Amino acid sequence: MVEKIIENVQIALVTGASRGIGKAIAKSLASTGRHVYINFHSNIEKAQQTLDEILADGGKAQLLQFDVTDKEASETALKQIYETHGKIDILVNNAGIKDDMLMVWMKKENWQRVLDANLTGFFNVTRLVVKKMLPKRWGRIINVTSTSGQAGQAGQVNYSASKAGLIGATQALAREIAKRKITVNAVAPGFIETDMTQDLPMDQIIKSIPAGRVGKPSEVAAAVIFLCSEEAAYITGQVIGINGGVF
Repeated sequence: MVEKIIENVQIALVTGASRGIGKAIAKSLASTGRHVYINFHSNIEKAQQTLDEILADGGKAQLLQFDVTDKEASETALKQIYETHGKIDILVNNAGIKDDMLMVWMKKENWQRVLDANLTGFFNVTRLVVKKMLPKRWGRIINVTSTSGQAGQAGQVNYSASKAGLIGATQALAREIAKRKITVNAVAPGFIETDMTQDLPMDQIIKSIPAGRVGKPSEVAAAVIFLCSEEAAYITGQVIGINGGVF
């Protein structure tokens, strides 16, 4: 009986879900009845906090530690999900890092590290998930990109390149698998209240945002929840900006 109940529940994997936008997405998915796998790389304390909050709210979730940049580790982790549930219905590629500096000072390792986390990590996880989604003829893949990938930001050549690449990958993959009722979309947050923006001069930045404020992680999560729904079945290959009117 327990196995049958698990089968009827959608299984979601959110990468980089220990804090910030990823945490908000994981909590929102769990609040809608999905069983959420909380991926994290190293911050087990924050990941456990995310899990505890979901469980306290009556949701279903568990931790899944692996580095998305590691192909073998990604394969091993996803195998655990498929052995337990036989499927992943929803994949949210949120894991990412930044390493900002002017390009003239940028070394190869600064470039490669960001590309590996933000773009190759998407490939390592998504390729495996798509293979399993295709025969089931249903799936939702949402990639968390950035306004920096839509209009490059000075000091973020590596980050902007990785997020622009993720937008291109979103659109190309959407075309490849649309006939199998699998949608692939992206959300592009602007300035959101997270650890990534806490050191920025927000007083100055807010002046450039038409909405007059920074966004909340929950506002990004709300868009993701919609893209995961049946109502969004005809939306694929799109980039949804969540930016307070910057673009």
